[in-house]
Amino acid sequence: MWKTGLLLLFWGLLTSSELQQEATEPEPRNQPPSGKLDFGYVPQGDYKTLAYYEPGVIGILFHMVHAFLYVVQPNPFPEDLVVKVAKDKFGAIQSEYQKPENIVLTLQAIYYETGFMVCAVLGLLFIVLLPLVGLFFCLCRCCENCGGEMHQRQRKNADCQRGLLTTLLFATSLIITAGVLCAYAANQNLSSQLEGMKRLVSSNLEDLQTFANETPTQIDYLIAQYATAKYTVISDLDNVGPLLGGNIHVELGTEVHPALDGVLRMAGAMRETKEALENVSVSLEVLQEATGKLHFNLSLVRSSLNRTLNDPGCSGEDSDATTTQLCRSIHSSLAQLHVSANFTRLPDVNNQLESVNQVLKTDLSDIIQKGFSSFNDTPGMVSDQMRDVVEGARGLLDVISTNISSFSKVFPVHSSLANFTNFIIHTQSKIEDSYPEIDQIDFYRWICCTGLCCMVVLILAFNFLAILCGTMGYDKHASPTTRGCVSNTGGTLLMAGVGFSFLFSWILMGVVTATFLVGGNVEKLVCEPFHTKELFKVLDTPHLVNPEWRNFIPGYMYNDSDLDLTVENFYSNCKNNRSLYSAMRLDKVFNVTTLLNSSLYTKEVAKMFDSVKIDLRGIVLLESEGKQSLIDFSETGIAEINYAAYLAEVNKGVTLVDLLSYANELEAQTDLMPKGPLQTSLKGHTNSLRQIHSQLVIPMEQAMKYVRARSTLNQSIRLLERTASDLPNKITDVLKTIEAAQYLISQNATHVAIQETEKYKQTIVGYFRQYIEWVRTSLTMEVAACKPFSNIVDTVEIVACSFLVDSLNTFWFGLGCCALFLLPSIILSVKLAKFYRRMDTEDVYDEVIGNWN
Repeated sequence: MWKTGLLLLFWGLLTSSELQQEATEPEPRNQPPSGKLDFGYVPQGDYKTLAYYEPGVIGILFHMVHAFLYVVQPNPFPEDLVVKVAKDKFGAIQSEYQKPENIVLTLQAIYYETGFMVCAVLGLLFIVLLPLVGLFFCLCRCCENCGGEMHQRQRKNADCQRGLLTTLLFATSLIITAGVLCAYAANQNLSSQLEGMKRLVSSNLEDLQTFANETPTQIDYLIAQYATAKYTVISDLDNVGPLLGGNIHVELGTEVHPALDGVLRMAGAMRETKEALENVSVSLEVLQEATGKLHFNLSLVRSSLNRTLNDPGCSGEDSDATTTQLCRSIHSSLAQLHVSANFTRLPDVNNQLESVNQVLKTDLSDIIQKGFSSFNDTPGMVSDQMRDVVEGARGLLDVISTNISSFSKVFPVHSSLANFTNFIIHTQSKIEDSYPEIDQIDFYRWICCTGLCCMVVLILAFNFLAILCGTMGYDKHASPTTRGCVSNTGGTLLMAGVGFSFLFSWILMGVVTATFLVGGNVEKLVCEPFHTKELFKVLDTPHLVNPEWRNFIPGYMYNDSDLDLTVENFYSNCKNNRSLYSAMRLDKVFNVTTLLNSSLYTKEVAKMFDSVKIDLRGIVLLESEGKQSLIDFSETGIAEINYAAYLAEVNKGVTLVDLLSYANELEAQTDLMPKGPLQTSLKGHTNSLRQIHSQLVIPMEQAMKYVRARSTLNQSIRLLERTASDLPNKITDVLKTIEAAQYLISQNATHVAIQETEKYKQTIVGYFRQYIEWVRTSLTMEVAACKPFSNIVDTVEIVACSFLVDSLNTFWFGLGCCALFLLPSIILSVKLAKFYRRMDTEDVYDEVIGNWN
């Protein structure tokens, strides 16, 4: 019956209570679009049992006893012997003792128990011989032998002997005192630990109740957390456009965006071309006008200088040689006074400007923006086309919710757990009812053990009082027959102690021998192997309980003895607070992964997305007007402009010579001439040249090179040259790129859509898989943590070994020490009594007799 109840309990721990899913599902939470789900923390019960025992100071005595037992029994744990005996169940050994294998087993057992057997034999000899020795000793003393004669020979070293015997007896009594204190401490420890045992038992039972009460809550939490996956899936389905469509948009964007950006750059080039042509046209008109004025003024200056130089004062007979030479030099330099850059010869760009303006009547940028908008609407198109799939998936989610919530109706969860809880309560009640009886039994045990200790205390009292009286009543001048009453009382007390020693010592040794055999063997065969886990190896021995079972737990529970479930594994897993599902390998009975996989319909969800067909042919990247605008731009004729001629004129200076330098040089030459009309006239021409430089040349230079970059003729011409360079091929490449992108969207986008739909499907299915994995991990690690079961084993070990066996072993260890040292106490007391008691006769040395001799 208990096997059936245990199976129902384990089965019930893996299912939820009968709460409906609708009542336990939390409200939808804001989740990130995709990624790892957060299912929170499974609620955990608070286990109160601390299965650990620290003995304190008495632990020193426990270690001493363990060391003594190791000396008595140094052999390792007889695992093979125990296994063989357990398999035979003692039956074959008893019924067929003469078989060789049974004889070998017996010899192995005897060899292992050699130390205990030797000690037991010595104890039995002590029990048998000591009363006989005491009897013969009494009879012998009655016959005035064995020290019974009240006569003491006087020796010179009598005082030394008396002191030595007193010291030895005192030391022996101290050792006996330590032994009786050790025994009494063990006796008291056992009684004091009774309350600790009650607390441990009570906390273990409370932990079992917590285990039974918390497990349904944990299972309910696991089932309720399906809502986390559900609402995350709903969120992703509601955002199928941004998620799926957005991914498709990103994948296609690697081809589409460069194509649209190329067209957009070409539209910008059109506007820049228009601005450059306008700058060239305006700059050309300004420069042509300025060049004409400069040419006219330079012609006037040149004519005036020429007339001045033809003056008779310059080259006539009246002029000196220096003036003539200077006039010739100035006359030869007049050819430099000409305009260098002749912009009147450059053709205008009005035709090209008109063509570009005609092209720009079509707003290419607006057309491109329409293409971007059409392409950016990919998420909306995907959302519209996925509407039916989303609705179907929503309906499937509701079906899954119903299946998950119906788990609790499959198994008798509450009844199993309720029966288990009632069993715990009933057991706890019975245990608590037995506490008064246990206390009474412990009281009787304490009385008996205290009585044994009192036997030793009585003997010690005689010994210490005798030593005290003998020491206090000692008179070195008194003869043996004249000793005082106090000293005589000490001797009498010593002999009383000897009498009680003979009466009690064999009883003490009998108790010691019996408890030694029981406690020592339990320590060596149970407690020590438990700590070293050798006991688990015995329990996990294949075919130990049943010849057909390799492992008896799975063989008994699941009829599958080959399952890797051993006592040691179960204990270790529970010790590490693993779940009962993992520790008991309940996946063999209830495979949650398989059940959830079949219940969550992950295959059906996947099939719904496999039928999705996304059509993006409605996206138009560039309308025909935009394409025609590009073609017209390539035919505007900007490539026909003579850029070399423009750049050649721009790179020339305004004049052939720097007018300011020329004027300074002319003024210097004029200063060499004699003062007169000729010099005055030439200085006037110098000032005219400087005025022309400041009013005409400087503004022209600034117009060509130093105004804002795009307004200067130089930069505009270079910009136009770059734009016109291979313009038809550039536009052809742009059109080919945009056509390739359009073909990708219209014809080949299906592959990208299928690929991204597969990723989106895996994300959706991944949420269910995360939930399944989380449930599996939680069942393995957190749900129904079986720490209470390992605590029960540890509590049994603490109560049996640390409380009972260690205390029992310490008791017989102390009592045995007392019994053994009673032997030298008897001998020393008998010898010392001669020195304390008042003798009837003594040795007399007559002086007269001595003279006769």
